[in-house]
Amino acid sequence: MNKQTPRGAGKGRYRSALSRRLLAQYLVALVLWAVGLTGLGLLGWSVCNAIIWQPTNPIYWVLQWVREYVLLVYGGLLAGGWVAESYYFLSRPLRYLDEIVEGAKRLAQPGEALVELPADLKDIQDDMNLAKQQALRAEAAAREAEQRKNDLIVYLAHDLKTPLTSVIGYLTLLRDEPEISAATRARYTGIALDKALRLEDLLNEFFEITRFNLTHLELETAPVDLALMLRQVAAEFGPMLAEKKLECSLELPESLPYNCDPDKLARVFDNLLRNAVNYSFEGGTVAVRAEAGPTGVTLRFQNPGPTIPPEKLDRIFERLFRLDASRGSASGGAGLGLAIAKQIVELHGGRITAQSGNEQVEFAVTLPPQENRKILE
Repeated sequence: MNKQTPRGAGKGRYRSALSRRLLAQYLVALVLWAVGLTGLGLLGWSVCNAIIWQPTNPIYWVLQWVREYVLLVYGGLLAGGWVAESYYFLSRPLRYLDEIVEGAKRLAQPGEALVELPADLKDIQDDMNLAKQQALRAEAAAREAEQRKNDLIVYLAHDLKTPLTSVIGYLTLLRDEPEISAATRARYTGIALDKALRLEDLLNEFFEITRFNLTHLELETAPVDLALMLRQVAAEFGPMLAEKKLECSLELPESLPYNCDPDKLARVFDNLLRNAVNYSFEGGTVAVRAEAGPTGVTLRFQNPGPTIPPEKLDRIFERLFRLDASRGSASGGAGLGLAIAKQIVELHGGRITAQSGNEQVEFAVTLPPQENRKILE
């Protein structure tokens, strides 16, 4: 739990530091005035004694008067300086207040211009600029969140429109052509059903945006055999692999015990295998390898497919990012699978990376050793 600064502690810190600084400057100014006035008086006394004055010279009578009332003159000058310096230093907090008010106005102004205050107010200046930078970052994050929300609406409308248009089109044909053959009716019905199922998949994927929010996601850990889990997940992809004439090669140890959230980690494996199948060349081999070492457990998912450009590889784990240029592709989802996989892996204290070259794509999941893992809940 973070310790909160007591209310008023910052204000007291500013006031204490500024008071000490002003008091020190005030005392130094008084001492300098007293020393300077004394030195100037002694210098004047020496100079006047070295000069032969005529009784008719008006300055002579002034100096005579000063000599007779030297203590009164010295005390008056000393008191006058003390009054002037006291007024100057007592009015400085008011001038500082004006500076702080102006700085607060600049703090609320748009732009990245920083607040500038006198050197005595450097602590306040630094805190005001820190607050402004935090406000700018919060504003940028709010704009980014708003943009992501707008993108989500646009993507949702676009992704749902294509299969929905097909469903409506084929159902309209069935309604307007009652005399069509049974084979044609069955074909139209099958296409409409496929598109409706596609709609369901898209809606389920978009619901994952709120379900897989890290601030609410909690792990339910249990000891599992990752090798067995991978074999089970790969077996479920048999029909998809056969449809694209793909093979699945498993290079796994006989047993790979690990303490994790089995449901969520199975979701990671499912997403990575689905991604490999969707973007593989037909007739290729999807390879899944796993090994345990001193740095933890490493799981690799490799498939033959189009080389991913570096600029896209850097963004591949972003939400709503799709490799294919057309979002209407039947093979691609809403662009959430890899983002969800990354969140779950990081929640287990691990990391996920991607690399691509020579028409090969590989995703690597690294989970920390059991004794060193830090689960974020």
